[in-house]
Formats: sequence, C-alpha cells, structure tokens
Amino acid sequence: VNYIVENTVGKLLEGQTPAAASELRVLDPACGSGSFLIGAYQGLLDWHRDWYVEKLVPLLEAGQNAASKEVQALLPEGYTTPKRRGKKRNQSNNNHFPIFQAQGGEWKLTTEERKRILLNNIYGVDIDPQAVEVTKLSLHLKILEGESEETLSKQLKLFQERALPDLGQNIKCGNSLIGWDILEGRPEMTEEEIDRINPFDWDGEFPEIMSRGGFDVVIGNPPYVRQEELGELKGYFQKHYEVYHGIADLYAYFVERGVSLLQRRGIFSYIVANKWMRANYGKPLRSWLKEQRIEEIIDFGDLPVFKGASAYPCIMRIVKEDPKDSFKVAQLKHLSHQDLNEYVRKNYYYVNLLDLEDKGWSLTDNQTKALLAKLISIGKPLGEHLHGKIHNGIKTGLNKAFIIDSEIKEQLISEDPRSEEVIKPFLLGKDIKRYLPPKSNYYLIYIPWHFPLHYNQEIVTASSKAEAQFERDYPAIYRHLLKFKPQLTKRDRAETNIKYEWYALQRPRADHLDEFEIPKIIYPNICKRPEFSLDEMKSYANQKCFIIPCYDKYLLSILNSSISFFFFRLILPKLRGEFYEPGRVYLKDFPIRTIDFSDPLDVARHDQMVGLVDRLLDLHKRLAETKAGHEKTLLQRQIEATDKQIDRLVYELYGLTEGEIRIVEEATA
Repeated sequence: VNYIVENTVGKLLEGQTPAAASELRVLDPACGSGSFLIGAYQGLLDWHRDWYVEKLVPLLEAGQNAASKEVQALLPEGYTTPKRRGKKRNQSNNNHFPIFQAQGGEWKLTTEERKRILLNNIYGVDIDPQAVEVTKLSLHLKILEGESEETLSKQLKLFQERALPDLGQNIKCGNSLIGWDILEGRPEMTEEEIDRINPFDWDGEFPEIMSRGGFDVVIGNPPYVRQEELGELKGYFQKHYEVYHGIADLYAYFVERGVSLLQRRGIFSYIVANKWMRANYGKPLRSWLKEQRIEEIIDFGDLPVFKGASAYPCIMRIVKEDPKDSFKVAQLKHLSHQDLNEYVRKNYYYVNLLDLEDKGWSLTDNQTKALLAKLISIGKPLGEHLHGKIHNGIKTGLNKAFIIDSEIKEQLISEDPRSEEVIKPFLLGKDIKRYLPPKSNYYLIYIPWHFPLHYNQEIVTASSKAEAQFERDYPAIYRHLLKFKPQLTKRDRAETNIKYEWYALQRPRADHLDEFEIPKIIYPNICKRPEFSLDEMKSYANQKCFIIPCYDKYLLSILNSSISFFFFRLILPKLRGEFYEPGRVYLKDFPIRTIDFSDPLDVARHDQMVGLVDRLLDLHKRLAETKAGHEKTLLQRQIEATDKQIDRLVYELYGLTEGEIRIVEEATA
C-alpha cells in the first residue's frame, strides 16, 4: 500500500502547494475495508504536515501572524483571516492555522484540516454495503488519531463543528464495473436481481469529478473472482470491455475500468494477480495494455504477499497518456527487504513494449531476452519436432469407478479373464519423477466413448443394444461399473456433442489410444523443475500428466537439462511454492537442438548424451531401491555429476558462451 501510494499520490504532490493538492482526487473503486484509502489519506496528512512545517512554521517563528500576506499566501482556500487578539503566537492566532503545536513541541494538523483533506481528496466505491461502512469508520478513526479529549474539545469549541464529517458523498456503495445500462433490453429483471448487481452510475454519482475528465489517482487491490462465478454478467462484460475473454477473472475488468476513470496524466496502480501475463485469458488484456502508457510492473512471482492466499501478485502502474516504447520492471526474489522503493531502485530494468508477444509476456532483461532469442533461433519448436504430439492424460469423470487397485483388478479378472483386455496400468501425476521409471499400484478400466470399436455407430446413439452387448462381452466390468451408474449418468457432457454411454470415460483420448500403448516420455502437469521420465510399461495416465509418444533418450536429456529449466523460469505460469505448469500450449515452443546425423561430431554428441541418460536412469533406479545412507549419498553425488555432464553437452550443442551459461545457471539456481 505504501509503495503504491508513494508512487501515485506522492508523485503528483511533488512541487505542489496545499491549494493545488486540494484539487487532487484519489479513488479506490473496490475499496473493501479501506486499506488503500487509509494509506492514501495518511500520505496526504504527512505531506501537508511536512509542507506546513517547512513553509509556514518559519514565518510563525519569525513573528508573522495569520493576517500577514506571507502567511495568507500559504493557507489553503477557506481559511479566513482572523482578528488579532494577542501578540503571543501560541495563544489565539495559531488556532486559525491548519497546524498547531502540541505538548512536547510536535507540530500536528488540526482536526479541521484533517477533515478538509479527507473530504477534498479521498473517494471510494464498493459493492458491499458493509465494506462501505467499515471504510467510513476507518477514515473517521483516522481523523481522530492522535487526538486527546482535551485537544479535540479545544478545537471543536473554537470552530463549533462536529468532530466527524459526513462521508456519504465520498464513499459510495455500488458495482464499479456495471452501469444502469445493464437494464437495456432486459425488462424481465427483478428488483432482487437489480439489488444484487447493484449498478453504479459514475457520471451521476461523481458529476464534478467526471465532468472535469476523471480522477487523478486510481489505486487498489480489486477482488479476485474466478470466471466461473461471473455467470450472466459475462454478456455485459463482452459488450462493454475491450479486455473481455470468456474465462477472464474479474480483476481484468477492474484494470480497464480503473484506467478509464482517470483524467489526462492521471496515475493508475493496482496490485493484481500476475497470471494475465501468460494465461490464454489474458491475451485481450495484454493487447489492451500495449495501447496504454505502462510505467512499471513489479512481479512478486509466487511470494506470499497476502498471507494464506495463493495470489501470485504483481503491481502495475499506468499513466493516462500516450504509450511509450518501454517500461520499468522489477522481479522480486524475496520479501525480506525493508523498503520496496529501495529494492526496486537497485534491481529494476527496462522491457521494450514491442518485444512482448501477444501469446504471453516474459518480462526479462535485455541479456536474458537476447539469450532466449538465440536459443529459439538455434532450436526447432518441440511441437513441430513432435508433429504436434503432446497429449493430455485421461479424465475419467468419476475416478472411484474407473481407477482400481491391484486387489480389485485381480478380482475382476478372476470373475472373467476377458476383463484383462480393458484394464490398463495407470499413472498419476505424483508418480512421475525425473529419470525414475514410474511405478503405480493403480489401474484404469479403459472404456472410451466409442468402445468397443465394432459398436461404434451404436455407441454414438447410446443405444440399449450397445449396452447389452457390452454386458455380454465384459460381464465382470459391467457389474463393477453398474454400482456407480447413478453418479456416472450425472456427469457433464457439455464439452462434447457426443452422447456417450454412462459406462464410458469422460475424456479418454480414444484417438490417441495407440500412443498410450507404446514406450514414451511422460511428465506431470505441475512440477518444481523439469520432471521428464521414460515410461516403458505402456501405462495410461490421468489428466495430471502429459505424454510425448516417442522413446527418445536424447530428447529426454534436453527436456531435463538446465536450459529446459531456464525456459520453465521464463515462460511457464508459476504457482505458489516454486511450482510450474508445463502445459502443452507453452511446452510446444521449447526449442529442441536437433541432431544432424550426417555430421560425425553431432552423432558423437548424441551418442554421448544417450549414454549419460542410460547412466542416470540406472543411478535413479538404484537410488530408489537402496536404503543405506552412505550409499544414497554416493549415488546422489554421481547423479549430480552426470547431470552436470549433460548440461555441459547441452550448452555446447546450443553454442552458449561462458556469459550465457552464467545467465542460465543464475536463473536456475
């Protein structure tokens, strides 16, 4: 809060006078309990006090009184010239100033001045009536902060005012994102629906501010509401917001709304989730941001800025002016710094706006960006190298029906030996470990939509004839699944136009059946580092895994290398706890240095890499089997040494210099 306030309100106060500052309008359009407004108000109070101490107090110390032209020139509008009642500075004259000297000599703002600043400068909106009342209460308490009964009563007697102002024109209840135009063409909306949506008219509620162009500062931390909860409002957002995407979170619309509420040269700054940088739903927001004047983005990665919440936040600051070619970036590695301003000052770099791709933003420095470009130019995209063959695992729709253990497997086979035809070894995401042959005690009952294949046409129509045939062919499997029929029939089929049988898997990837049935590379969809392994058991896998249907130890070594981890760091969505999501949409662009088998040097490197992978596979297998502590240590050391050998070969294949190797190893340390 302090950082955002200092770099928005603080920037606009530089070189100003209290008279000019009184024109500053600060807004939080999703103010909640008022944290940002309290921060902005405190910043304004501190600035005014310091300004008066620097400019006004020396005149008072020199014997000037409130009637003097020099003093009057420094007072904000509304302060009247008092009649002089005495010569002593600390008697009556000071009571007409915006500051007074408390016991102990400390200069403080009067309650009148604190109220004036609040009413002039601070504005907020929230959809929750209780939040609005909490914000008002917090601001009222801030007015009284530091006052005693004695000091307050003296000031109130002098000015004959109530202690607390009415904030009804400053803090208002409403839906910042939706106006009354939501009623257009919808006469069927009930009063209850309208109350729940709580439309808000910015021009009508803040006419003076909006008529002059808008607010000077918009700050805050908008709510993180997942797209699934937006429901019927999506149509309105699609019609009224350029950043609309069907699965965008609510904060995306708050960004566009916040900037739109600024007047020319106004400053916007939010702390929001950083997922918009790489997520598919963030593409419209990224395109829109390229048309704004981005001043700064501070990325906290997965640091726990909000305790107890996985928010993955960033701070963005935008000025309402024409866009410029670059903006400042800082990426935080920890939260132990005492001063965020100082940390950013020492660690920022610039990113060129035109270098950012619509498919995802990687906020890297120029050296890292140059290395990334070099790697991409040398390699062939993994998706192209594999002819697009990177596949999701299987989604059952009801795990307890289709995923079984060894005991149930043996029972089904003993009841009917043909059951073995449709029972497959099955891996979960947690079963996949780097270079370690995956093992699992689970099995999958594999019944795709069009299964059995010779029932194809009948399955599409979900006929009773097909079900009867399935029961005759696999009676034990049928009886097992029949126990779950009530739950299976309730599964959502909206994602396909196929009316599949109740006993079929929800997303079985039947078109990739042959590719599960071969030795292949497999990896989990969430991992802390590259976790690619070879599956020689022809296993099927759940939706927490991806498969690469080829048995290529050279490719495996590239995917598990430090250069691969370098790409993880730069390109993949990051989760709490240093985890990454290497989904197909990102991994397909990974540049693979292909081998020229007509080049003896390339062939020698290839064969050396394959030999090192064979060694690692053996070492990892032995490490998993051994229990002796000393032997484990020795095996771990050999694994680390072999990994480094592979990294050196990969660096050589990609033609990296010593400086570029340092960039990779510092990024992956």
